[in-house]
Amino acid sequence: MIYFDDGPPNSGEPCIKKPDVINHLEPPQLQDSEGMKMVLSTIEMLKNKAAEDAPIIGVVMSPFSLPVMQMGFDKYIELIYRSPELFERLMRINEVFCVRWANAQLKAGATAICYFDPIASSSIIPREIYRRTGFRVAQRTLAKIKGPTATHLASAPCWPILEDLAQTGTAVVGVSALEDLAELKKRVNGRFGILGNLNGIAMTHWTDLETQAHVKEAIDKAASGGGFILADNHGEIPWQVPDSVLATISETVQDWGRYPIKRG
Repeated sequence: MIYFDDGPPNSGEPCIKKPDVINHLEPPQLQDSEGMKMVLSTIEMLKNKAAEDAPIIGVVMSPFSLPVMQMGFDKYIELIYRSPELFERLMRINEVFCVRWANAQLKAGATAICYFDPIASSSIIPREIYRRTGFRVAQRTLAKIKGPTATHLASAPCWPILEDLAQTGTAVVGVSALEDLAELKKRVNGRFGILGNLNGIAMTHWTDLETQAHVKEAIDKAASGGGFILADNHGEIPWQVPDSVLATISETVQDWGRYPIKRG
């Protein structure tokens, strides 16, 4: 792990140095990780405090996107194209762990699981490759998670694979700030909920009036008829976003996000 003073930690050196190592890997055990035990304990405390008053969202990295951290981006892309058998073995290992970790969070009190899968986006990998790789992985994995899931592409566009996402069984999809909420809502047509799509980077310098305008625009475009959760577009708000902006988002939602929806 690499730690930063002004943001969350990030992954450091890849743990899989050579593809052949995949043949000898086994899914990690949760009880062997102090960090994971701490997360589960935190979820339990939140559940005891919040009861049913607020949802608690657990998080997993999808088996398909995790190898970017396990191997490095370039080595993983090479694996997908050049070593289908090793790729498939790595997916099976990651699937076991992902399901185990998701269900442990649900058991601890999480309301739903965010399934982060940025590599699925067609801005990173062609749809035809996704259809025979990450799409199948998502179908297998989500079917074994014992609670609702929200698939998030971490600010990457979902439009090209929207029909595929609808077939994975996910309940919600996180959408990009680059996409039009009204068009997405129309195309989705109630098959799953939409989560998004405030721009977390731009949010760092929004004024109160700009914040109100962006929130009201999102509500106007996507809230009618339900099936919309207002959020940032990445799944993580930068630490540099002022508290005043977050407070204004909350206040604007309270004023304009209640049903029946008011038009601004």
